[in-house]
Amino acid sequence: MESHDLFLSCRRGDLQRVKYLVEQKECDLNVRDKWDSTPLYYACLCGHSELVEYLLVNGARCEANTFDGERCLYGSLTVHIRNILLRFNIVTSHIIRRDLFEEFLRKLLESGEFSDTTFIVHGVKFTVHRCILSARCGYFNDIFQQKWKYRNVIKLNNKLVKPQAFRSLLQFLYTARLDSQLEDVADCIRLAKQCKLNDLRHELEEAVKKVDSFACTKPGTKVTTVLVEKPALSSELQQDLGVLAEQALPSELSDWIVGSELPLMPSVPSTFVDVCFFVQGHRFMCHRVFFSGRSEYFRALLSDHFNESLQDYSQGIMYINLHDVEAKVFACIVHYIYENSVQFTEEIVYDVLCAADVYLLPGLKKLCGHFLATVVNDECVVPLIRTARIFQLPRLENQCTEFLAKNLTTMVNNEDFRSLIVEDAKALKDRQETDTIEVLDDIRYHITGSLESLSYEVIDKANENLRLIEDMLEDMGLDA
Repeated sequence: MESHDLFLSCRRGDLQRVKYLVEQKECDLNVRDKWDSTPLYYACLCGHSELVEYLLVNGARCEANTFDGERCLYGSLTVHIRNILLRFNIVTSHIIRRDLFEEFLRKLLESGEFSDTTFIVHGVKFTVHRCILSARCGYFNDIFQQKWKYRNVIKLNNKLVKPQAFRSLLQFLYTARLDSQLEDVADCIRLAKQCKLNDLRHELEEAVKKVDSFACTKPGTKVTTVLVEKPALSSELQQDLGVLAEQALPSELSDWIVGSELPLMPSVPSTFVDVCFFVQGHRFMCHRVFFSGRSEYFRALLSDHFNESLQDYSQGIMYINLHDVEAKVFACIVHYIYENSVQFTEEIVYDVLCAADVYLLPGLKKLCGHFLATVVNDECVVPLIRTARIFQLPRLENQCTEFLAKNLTTMVNNEDFRSLIVEDAKALKDRQETDTIEVLDDIRYHITGSLESLSYEVIDKANENLRLIEDMLEDMGLDA
């Protein structure tokens, strides 16, 4: 529903509504509809230059010489919009705003931090992590346990393996995203076939077909870069890295069946493990590259700044005791660190939220907020607003005030709600008699938002709710 609202708002040029959907609802700006079109494409097509600029600044993708980039340029209603797109193409939108998980994986590939293997392809060096390649690709998993088991430096001099294609292959394995020059795509397809990455090979072939079709029907366009990037591929990446998370957990906390009953269950050699966390007597066999890259807290801990680790030099494993966290909570943290997703329950989500705050994991705090937003009711809505403010979760607070706006009739006499209003009124330093009150401002926004497009009945209901607020304030002796 929110995606549909985003597409509609971009066609209309409703900048304020788009800002609300992006900043409060955290809508994905690169979502596609059934016509394979993005919000940015519709904003360009309909001539909304200010909206186009906002979308680009906030992460809408429009790389130069790609299918999407050329399509937006070709469809732009005005020369001014074309110039905006060309200006932003100098610094691609992929650099402006990224998901934390995507950014971690991209930096990991670029830096090679904690790498344990080096590929040399016709003289070009690539530092990689065996645990990631093994989790992502069955071909690498097998060959790292056999032919390349004891080799830390691997030279590939086969004339069919080109450095640029190999770089693109690694990019896909690490980020589920691949961009390649059009002339290198055939080499990428050959490598994908060799590594038995059938989904990647299919996506590359389809991307080339789409580029050829676009070039034939849109004279004057010039697509020189092929981009492979789909939500399904990102989900597959998370699922693959989730294998590492499940293997890291002690058997008592794992969702997998232990033993040989499921011979097709994927596995990555435990020899790649280099850190063990002890939590309430449980052993979590993990990889430093993930914990150090995902959390500044764990980066400092794994650098042994706290002098809390023991090193087993024979196995190359660091052992660390973690206190003040339950094993089941840490299991959630492990899942988040590896695959960027967690299965919550109401019983554990608050403990995970507190742990995420301690371990400096803002993305996990957001996921906790997303889950809490699904369980909002009359009894917990006010405590959730306080929680959202303490842990800096603006989306959760927004969804709570939206709930209050929709259920105002039943909430106006709620004592917790009234006490929150009093707290907000007192929070204003040197408050004047008619100063605004934060929670009521947010509720009023939800009541009056987009009224111009609604029926008279809805407008009457909105006015009735506004009167309820005024009556409640009068009853409380407040003026706002």
